[in-house]
Amino acid sequence: MIVACLLFAVAIAAAQESQKRTENSKADSKVEQSKQKEKPGFSLSVKTTPILNISLKAEKVKLTEIAAELNKRLKTPVIVGSSLQSEVVSIEFSGLTLEPAMQLMAPAVYIDYEIETGGNTPPKPLGIYFWDANSGEPSITASIQSSTQSMLIEGNTEDGVEPQTDAEKKKLEEQPLRVQFQENKLSVKAKKQSLVLVLLKIGEELGVPVDIQFETEDIVDVEINKMSVEDAIRKLSPNIKLFLRADLSHAERRVLRVVLTDPTKTSATGF
Repeated sequence: MIVACLLFAVAIAAAQESQKRTENSKADSKVEQSKQKEKPGFSLSVKTTPILNISLKAEKVKLTEIAAELNKRLKTPVIVGSSLQSEVVSIEFSGLTLEPAMQLMAPAVYIDYEIETGGNTPPKPLGIYFWDANSGEPSITASIQSSTQSMLIEGNTEDGVEPQTDAEKKKLEEQPLRVQFQENKLSVKAKKQSLVLVLLKIGEELGVPVDIQFETEDIVDVEINKMSVEDAIRKLSPNIKLFLRADLSHAERRVLRVVLTDPTKTSATGF
């Protein structure tokens, strides 16, 4: 009788242990399934040293899923246009810098940047847009907004008119402030002119708003001949933020806004 009871108790204990193992196995299986669901169906690597470089391997993955992961890794908004929300891509590349990598992602790609003219800080991407080639570009205020009133000066009625006579050419050359923007190159000739006035004139020539957030008495005495807007602006002051859009599909860079900042204040965006 005692032996039978002992055998019965052992059998119950064994059954309980078996049930416990089964439950643990099911729990482990659920955790593993959950991890598999959370794990993306593609491989993405983003390295920041020595420079930003990106590697990606994806096979029939929704573009929105890749964009969401890029958003987290780059800490930059990555937006997919409405016409590409269901787009599925298969793509593989390794060790590419930002623009070459992003250019492979969609028919049209735009990147908005913030550039500080002081120091050697690399351009900061504010927004990356994967767009359809026929959808037009994103709004220029999609990632760049101003909290101050834009200030532009009115142009001279003779602006844009090429001088015809030697006297007209000489008069033009003698002007204390002359700004020209032709073939995507900026020329500035300023003889002891106010920095604010020079920036406003540049904004007028480029057709973009200029925000004066800091009243300064700085004087500019410079001659810049046919340089990119980025390089030209850097020569004027270390307290300027330049906001521009890179159209990767057409290899074009366009200025969106110029901001003269207060050097006594620091801000992540300048606004």
